Amino acid sequence: MHLKINFAKFFPFLSWGRNLTRESVRADTLAGLTGAAIVLPQGVAFAAIAGMPPEYGLYTSIVPAVIAALFGSSWHLVSGPTTAASIIMFASLSGMAAPGSAEYVAMAITLAFMVGIMQLVMGVVRLGALVNFISHSVVVGFTAGAACLIAAKQAQEFLGIDIPDGIHLFNTIEFLWVNWEDLHPLVMLVAIITLLTGILAQRRLGGMSMIAALLVGSAAAVLFNIAFGEQTSGIEMVGALPQQLPPLSMPQFSFETFRQLSPLALTMTLFALTEAVSIARSISLKSGQPINGNQEFIGQGLSNIFGSFFSSYVATGSFNRSGANYDAGARSPLAAILAGVLLIVLVLLVAPLTSHLPKAAVAGLLFLVAWRLINFAQIHKILRADKNEAIILGVVFFGTVFFSIEFAILAGILLSLMTFLRKTSRPRLSPRVPDPESRTRKFVYGQFLPECPQLKILRLDDSLYFGSVAHVGELLRRYREHYPEQKHLFLLTKGIAQVDVAGAELLIKEARERRDLGGDLYMYQLRATASKVFNRGGYRDEIGEANIFQSKEGALSAIFDRLDKDICATCEHRIFEECKSIQQQTEETEK
Repeated sequence: MHLKINFAKFFPFLSWGRNLTRESVRADTLAGLTGAAIVLPQGVAFAAIAGMPPEYGLYTSIVPAVIAALFGSSWHLVSGPTTAASIIMFASLSGMAAPGSAEYVAMAITLAFMVGIMQLVMGVVRLGALVNFISHSVVVGFTAGAACLIAAKQAQEFLGIDIPDGIHLFNTIEFLWVNWEDLHPLVMLVAIITLLTGILAQRRLGGMSMIAALLVGSAAAVLFNIAFGEQTSGIEMVGALPQQLPPLSMPQFSFETFRQLSPLALTMTLFALTEAVSIARSISLKSGQPINGNQEFIGQGLSNIFGSFFSSYVATGSFNRSGANYDAGARSPLAAILAGVLLIVLVLLVAPLTSHLPKAAVAGLLFLVAWRLINFAQIHKILRADKNEAIILGVVFFGTVFFSIEFAILAGILLSLMTFLRKTSRPRLSPRVPDPESRTRKFVYGQFLPECPQLKILRLDDSLYFGSVAHVGELLRRYREHYPEQKHLFLLTKGIAQVDVAGAELLIKEARERRDLGGDLYMYQLRATASKVFNRGGYRDEIGEANIFQSKEGALSAIFDRLDKDICATCEHRIFEECKSIQQQTEETEK
């Protein structure tokens, strides 16, 4: 016996790695270089938001990004420090230790390890299906809202004005409206030049367009500083970054630390996974590449575990870097891996040169990334197609913009589930009759066609479970009261996907009601998935084996034998083939 092990299942990079070509490697290299250039200023900014020394933002952009790319399922998701994760960590850890202190850094590294373990366990036990509850509308709304947040966070650098930290988008707009005279025209001009260069260069340069935009924006800033002076222009540079590889670190393996950080670790685990998978799914809508939620959980978990041993705090999927990675033409996770490796090179060799990189140019580039993240075509389709989905999209979008990402996603998931439950709790129960023009006795919608005066034929679609029994039971009661002469009920059950105990009990009750009226209940083509409850719970015996059919001809023939032939003799409709025998007997009697 030969045991065949699918190594690609445990090591996803074996799957996409064998499909690499010279062309794809070239595209991934350009995308990786773009990503490394973008994360240089971003990493420092995210570290400042998280209350960490600036170099830790760069460390978190290296090792976690490489590990997540190797073991995740998305070909375009790039992991690293993010605004939301940094804010959440700072808000919680700042009450336990002084931001920037050695104790604070140690707790942040330990938190990354704990989050990674939780993420890995969730992936191993296959809880990735949880992300299936994030509907398409949630992803589209979340993406658009996050894009607005990215733009809002960059407004200060784009416009050259000091905006108070921690204010909402509408407060930012209000502040800008009141203080518009303080805007720096030359700073705005650098940002706009970078933005326009990125737009114009996209068609010709592809993945190089972002690098070209940064170079043109930097050149414009240098010229403005020479012509007007740095004091007048107001153009700020990113500044020189530290030249150091990620040093080794060790999480604090103490019970007290784990106990203290457990609530925050659980919160950040759920948030980081939701954020990462939402970003991966939003990009997959454009790329068409399928996402494996379980594998993504494992990739994110391993990235944080490994990162905690290389001076990294909690990393998750980055909207900025992932969007830029896709727009730069990345073909595979190799782009994210190269971005991490190239970032090491940049930190060691080129970091001092970032003193000539204007913050306004980076802001202009991120404005372009944010704009491209908004899927206007999908938004238009959702708004036109379904009112409920449009409401979900709106709630998630405005929740992301004005409240918080975690609140918006949770609200979107809850609304999606409520909408789904509302739809499934009201399954369709519609009348059917044999098509008089069909030789195979095909059942068709029978609202305007003659029916058998003794037999009601109904088709039930969707699942019959505890949430829908009230609605279906009420419909069945109305049919009994409105059509008392139709004592027999023939239920077409092929459309029932699942039946639980409550659904089975409802059908038993209906069978008893029909029998008390002098009729009976019959079922046709009950699915195997639905019949399990019937078989195991003994409900099949209560319905009666003779009342459950798999053959249409056998069902109609058996039911016809149980009808009142006196009524059949006076019937003029002749719905079934068997009615012809009654008609012949009636004609012979009359002769």
